[in-house]
Amino acid sequence: MSIRIAVIGAGIMGADHAAIVAQDLPGAVLQVVCDMDAARARAVADQLGAADAASDPQAVIARADVDAVIVASPDFTHAPLSLACIAAGKRVLCEKPLSQSSAECLTVMEAEAAAGARFVQVGFMRRYDQSYVEMKAALDAGTLGRALMMHNFHRNLATPNAAFTGAMAITNSAPHEFDVVRHVLDVEYTAISAWQPRRSDDVVAPVVMVLETDGGQLVTVEVNNNAAYGYDIRAELVGEAGSVSMTPVAYTRADLNLSSATRYDSDWRGRYHEAYVRQNRAFVRFAETGIFPQIASDCWDGYCAARVAEAGVEALQTGRKTAVTMIERPEFYA
Repeated sequence: MSIRIAVIGAGIMGADHAAIVAQDLPGAVLQVVCDMDAARARAVADQLGAADAASDPQAVIARADVDAVIVASPDFTHAPLSLACIAAGKRVLCEKPLSQSSAECLTVMEAEAAAGARFVQVGFMRRYDQSYVEMKAALDAGTLGRALMMHNFHRNLATPNAAFTGAMAITNSAPHEFDVVRHVLDVEYTAISAWQPRRSDDVVAPVVMVLETDGGQLVTVEVNNNAAYGYDIRAELVGEAGSVSMTPVAYTRADLNLSSATRYDSDWRGRYHEAYVRQNRAFVRFAETGIFPQIASDCWDGYCAARVAEAGVEALQTGRKTAVTMIERPEFYA
């Protein structure tokens, strides 16, 4: 029997998730597309052959013909809708962030633990990207020796929001790096420092962060949401015996007039499409079996990302290194 999936949110992320369900997930069917904009929901549903369209997410979650849910609606809805899925006994793939509030993440964790089973998979899809998979494999195999540092660059072509602040870069963009580096290095963060170039006329100036881990490593993260040239993600893992770097993704190279040029994606969708497909296939298996995917992010990971982001905002605003304090990891998530 196919898993009947409802996608909540029909914007860019939601439409992409709906397309993956409809086209790339054997064993799953796109049952409902839901959005507050009913016309938008209907348009995406009709384009992808969904059984139905709707505008009330709580009603969709309660439907008997929905087995599992993907939440790709605005960030502030993620935790409430995840809580509704837990209450309904349905597995949910919740786009990141679980919440930008660590306290709200704790509320979801407590509800899941009270239910006595895993229900929430958090959409930090980079864990499924082949570059990070191979980085982690090289470290775990011992070929790099002990990890010393990991450098990360997160660059977007341009932000559509002229008021996108450095704090927003930390809470909205950087959590991808916060999570995948924790996963690759198998560490927790202990402190974070953050700076921006002193350009008072440019609120979208880059943010540079240095994080310290409980394993003794240093992690650097640059987030530049107005890079101007394209979408560009880079990473290098440095060990005692060598390093492994992410190979830039290029679809074509043009050699003309004594020069060579490659094309960048304009956003994340081309670069990470395969990672999203892998993540969503793992979610379907989770919905089928109740067995949480081995490398997926859970509510604990969502909480950790939120706590690091909160500390990062404080560090940026105060200009001082800030401790990353977290509760002890609950046994439920061990």
